[in-house]
Amino acid sequence: MRSTSQNGLRLVWVYPDLLSTYGDQGNVLVVERRARQRGLDVSRLDVRSDQQIPTSGDIYLIGGGEDRPQRLAAERLMRDGGLNRAVANGAIVFSVCAGYQILGHEFVNDLGQRQQGLGLLDVISTRGEGARCVGDVLADIDDPLGLPPLTGFENHQGVTHLGPTARPFARVRFGNGNGTGDGYEGAYKDTVFGTYMHGPVMARNPHIADHLLKLALDVNGLPPVDDQWYEALRNERIAAATAQPA
Repeated sequence: MRSTSQNGLRLVWVYPDLLSTYGDQGNVLVVERRARQRGLDVSRLDVRSDQQIPTSGDIYLIGGGEDRPQRLAAERLMRDGGLNRAVANGAIVFSVCAGYQILGHEFVNDLGQRQQGLGLLDVISTRGEGARCVGDVLADIDDPLGLPPLTGFENHQGVTHLGPTARPFARVRFGNGNGTGDGYEGAYKDTVFGTYMHGPVMARNPHIADHLLKLALDVNGLPPVDDQWYEALRNERIAAATAQPA
């Protein structure tokens, strides 16, 4: 992992003009706040789709979006190449919904065509034939990550299949997740993460934000912060997920 000591921790919010539905911008706000609460020197850069993706960031966050903006974002990220170069340099990426699909090998765009993704995750996304996946989700995050259960809100028609080099980010207790019927939600490999969870997911799961910070800083722990508000939100949404019809 690259050192962050010279210029502080660098957060990059990717294409907020195209990929920022369901309050996903809250993810970068939570990561930034939790870094500052610990006295960390942190800077944030919002990169619009007509700007070049910097390769010097430490944590890149990508939100969800509608079908046409997703296609445009994928095309521009492919041409730019900066995000792939940043990951090759050790950067961390956390993506949501449409952003998650873009990180895979391919997805189905708004024209009904298979579109190439960035190949940062070994996943392929298709369009589901059944009912849309909508509602609160409760899932157990993959054991090696050592994180508490995941709570989020899903709203997607996509179905995402994991390849052999991708691990499921979580296993669903309530909800649909990747939509494949195998109980998997999201995917990750090394420092690249994808999920269908909105909420925003970092506000519901601040321990994920802390995990990204620990990866960026290459540390095993962080000083504690006041989690009273976050825990109240988590408990409320976990109760909502478990109250859904089976």
